Amino acid sequence: MDESHSDPAHQHAPNTVTDALEMLRGLGYTADFQLDGDELHSTGDDMRCRVGEAVVEHLYRFEGPSDPGDEMIVFGLHDPATGVRGTLATAYGLAADPELAGHLADLSRRFG
Repeated sequence: MDESHSDPAHQHAPNTVTDALEMLRGLGYTADFQLDGDELHSTGDDMRCRVGEAVVEHLYRFEGPSDPGDEMIVFGLHDPATGVRGTLATAYGLAADPELAGHLADLSRRFG
């Protein structure tokens, strides 16, 4: 399901997590973020950004047709302090890490 409202250049919604990541990389989202406590961490350049400072520019949610464990969410994020854009792909729902669930909910609420 495509929940990206901010980019009129998007003609097609990605069908898979891989499609979403490839599309975002094509749009300049080059960092691969991971949640580390209350920070986003990009291992490639050792960049860190507090989750509350990241701007959610794209959000794609994927639901497995029969397995709730297949629920994934892909964020296209921007760190305004450094200008770095990157992606965060992670499970949500029943398969989500409980410690990360609050941060994911916060990111999702800030998507405009």
